[in-house]
Amino acid sequence: MIDLHTHTFFSDGALVPAEHLRRVEVLGYEAVAITDHADSSNMDFIIPRIIQAAKDLNPHSRTRLLAGIELTHVPPALIGELTRKARQLGAQVVVVHGETPVEPVAPGTNRAAIEAKVDILSHPGFISRIEADLAAKNGVFLEISGRKGHSLTNGHVAQMALASGARLCVNADAHTPSDFLTADMARIVALGAGLTQERYDQLRRDMSSFVSGLS
Repeated sequence: MIDLHTHTFFSDGALVPAEHLRRVEVLGYEAVAITDHADSSNMDFIIPRIIQAAKDLNPHSRTRLLAGIELTHVPPALIGELTRKARQLGAQVVVVHGETPVEPVAPGTNRAAIEAKVDILSHPGFISRIEADLAAKNGVFLEISGRKGHSLTNGHVAQMALASGARLCVNADAHTPSDFLTADMARIVALGAGLTQERYDQLRRDMSSFVSGLS
């Protein structure tokens, strides 16, 4: 199991990084990214602290903790600049809060995130085929979400990704301990979105390869 989109008390999650990591270690995770919500006001606060937590905790855990960030409700015109800043600050995983149907995300967010070559476009809602094609070209993962509400368009996202060849990932978008996905539940989320077992196995390989390539 790998999850590249989770939250701690640095934004709207419930746990400190140490407990967060321990909870998923018990579930058998290979890696987890902490990607707390951010904009220009708090990126420089969150990212260094997650980096420090990873430095302290990784030698003591079977699960690898990755330092990330989720740019959330950021105006599309600022996404490219903030993505570059996040990487400069040391974020290993840059996520953008996509155009989910259950929140008033600014139109154009999906396109701006893909053009910025973020790592993951989370819960991208009714992403267009043109955007999915660009995600495939730019190597951006499109998220199949395990979170209530955001998951409403999982089937559409899967269809667009399969048609375009874009990479997919399954993430919990966990905020509390009960949100973490077990291996069985992650498989159900993927197959429920319309993926075959073969495509789900490829998804898992793609996520593992991505994590292996991180410094």
